[in-house]
Amino acid sequence: MATTTPVVLISAGSAGLGAATARLFCKSSYRVVINYSSNAERANNLLAEFSKLSTLPSDQRGNAFAAIKADLADRNDISRLVDQTVEKMGRLDVVFSNGGWTQIRDITSIDDNVVEDDWDRCFNMNVKSHLWLMHAAKKHLEETEGAFITTASVAGVGHSGSSFAYSVTKAAQIHMVRGLAIMAAPKIRVNSVSPGLLLTEWGNKFADEAKEAHRQKTKLKRMATVEDVAEQVLTLARNRSMTGVNSVLDAGFSL
Repeated sequence: MATTTPVVLISAGSAGLGAATARLFCKSSYRVVINYSSNAERANNLLAEFSKLSTLPSDQRGNAFAAIKADLADRNDISRLVDQTVEKMGRLDVVFSNGGWTQIRDITSIDDNVVEDDWDRCFNMNVKSHLWLMHAAKKHLEETEGAFITTASVAGVGHSGSSFAYSVTKAAQIHMVRGLAIMAAPKIRVNSVSPGLLLTEWGNKFADEAKEAHRQKTKLKRMATVEDVAEQVLTLARNRSMTGVNSVLDAGFSL
């Protein structure tokens, strides 16, 4: 396979937004590496889709896709994930840092939002894991003048979301992306996407009343979809003039 064929690494890539983005990049002639935490069967089922979806020449699809298990809460595992990606593919052009964590709490109650373990896990997954992944990928993205894109949240734009810890750490993540964009310039572009509530397996854990209340608060009276967000990730990967940008995809919820 031509080594010039671009490669995307998608963390938390076997379901939800990660899987939707992986499918879109596959259709856009990328080689795709997805990361998963435990569900190998789900990851392998997604890999099986890629050969049918790919727009690469048929003779180039055999080694164009991979799934790598890694714990995004472990800095050493994150480094191994990047190393194995480059070993398998020979280069790295785009990283979609899609990992995150939360615990649903009553966002209106301070008493329900002082669980220390929530804050530690949220900072570890919503802030530090993205920093460690960017650091591990930096030398490879410099070689390709690539892009690093993170999944933040509309909860980081205003006081909303599944918990206070989640909202605060997503705000920190958005701030971090702006700092990384400065530090990674001029060769690497660093941006984030901030979806509203997505009706993924995780998003559907909210009560129907809460989902409908979110929809009613949007100006467009609709939910953003994983496909909407994936399209924006691809745009950020391709656009060579955008860096330090947080793209909000919330159907006007935060207006």
